[in-house]
Amino acid sequence: MDGRQEKNLEFYNLDKLLKYDCHYNLIIGERSNGKTYACLKKSLEIYKESGKQSAYLRRWKEDFRGKRGETLFDALLYNEEVIKIFEGEWTGIKYYSGKWYLTKYDKVLDKYIQDVKPFMYGFSLSDMEHDKSTSYPEIVLIIFDEFLTRGMYLNNEFVLFCNVLSTIIRHRDDVKIVMLGNTVNKYCPYFREMGLKRVGDMEEGKVDIYKYGNSGLRVAVERCGGNKKNGKPSDVYFTFDNPSLDMITNGAWEIDLYPHCPTEVSKNDIVYKFWMVFEDELLQGEIVEKDGSVFLFIHEKTTELKEEPGDLIFTEEYRMEPNYCRNLLKDSRPLVRKIKKMFDINKVFYQDNEVGEVVRNYLKWCMLRE
Repeated sequence: MDGRQEKNLEFYNLDKLLKYDCHYNLIIGERSNGKTYACLKKSLEIYKESGKQSAYLRRWKEDFRGKRGETLFDALLYNEEVIKIFEGEWTGIKYYSGKWYLTKYDKVLDKYIQDVKPFMYGFSLSDMEHDKSTSYPEIVLIIFDEFLTRGMYLNNEFVLFCNVLSTIIRHRDDVKIVMLGNTVNKYCPYFREMGLKRVGDMEEGKVDIYKYGNSGLRVAVERCGGNKKNGKPSDVYFTFDNPSLDMITNGAWEIDLYPHCPTEVSKNDIVYKFWMVFEDELLQGEIVEKDGSVFLFIHEKTTELKEEPGDLIFTEEYRMEPNYCRNLLKDSRPLVRKIKKMFDINKVFYQDNEVGEVVRNYLKWCMLRE
């Protein structure tokens, strides 16, 4: 893409969301629409205006170490944002040992020099224990980049996230937290833990504000739009018939292709029924025997679950009843092991891709539990 094409695109602007003055600010949208750019630019503006610092948070330390840390601000440097914001006082940025510093060329010394203190620190959830003993009283903006993932979340990740925040914030109330996510997975532990129940159904351009009783806590969630109403020039490369690519071209939630049931299933074909409750989704699973084959068919249950003794129900919740199972992958009961084996040998079919996504995320959740 040349410079003229880039200038025709409309990139994300952070100011609209920050006007709501919320403690947490979640920004969710398609890739490469300027979310990270806008937040990094804000960190520079904050440092210019007040000398206050920012934090750049990722899941893994490797996400900002070495070359990745050195190139984090490259887009802003290309557009001369440092020069514009600091009016030529500083011209560059240097990454060193998990910190970012402003730099400039000193003609008298004939070398590049850097600012005496960093304007941004790097933090990772996986390395949280190493940061506990340090104080960061000047950090007023925390940028959690790529908090949504289709890969594995850390075990008890939301608690790790809160521990990092506690380390930075301490006893203050002047810190804004911005969480950036591409539309890669709408079944996310952060949505559940923070009580964000409407995220999956939000329309582009909308902002939802969540309040929590009389606590004063406020969370803003923005489903930001794309770069351009008619799409990006690069969209032509991703117009294959694959729903996962809609996330790149128009910001739709990324979704995989899952095997649909290859045959009609009648009541007489169903040997056993079970249920899954995950992220407020209710699914019905069936062990099917037909034409000499045994497989699972999983679909939505559109009516209320009328539980009867002996019904096997998979759920995240801790339940006392013997018919409930919290972890499909680690339960030793023969029936549960039989169902697990169907997943192991790829004998599972789904009503549609949305159902497949729910099951995939439930199984990922199971992998992180004992």
